[in-house]
Amino acid sequence: MGSWKLSTDHSQSSYGIPVLVHQGGGDAFGPDDIVQLFPSYGPLPAKTAVARLARTKQFSPAEQKLIDRFCPTAEEKK
Repeated sequence: MGSWKLSTDHSQSSYGIPVLVHQGGGDAFGPDDIVQLFPSYGPLPAKTAVARLARTKQFSPAEQKLIDRFCPTAEEKK
């Protein structure tokens, strides 16, 4: 995801839920925080932006697990 990374190693991550970290500045964002990953995306909740990016490429099982924990589907929330 370019200069963005999902991580459970950041101090703002808790209970195994990753945060979205901007690698340039180290700022961390939770799933409901508003971010603008790219100028063409506009401001979005981080989980929406990550879900949109996740549809565009294949990820390793470990990466996909982080994505699934960061942006759970409505079915998983039930």
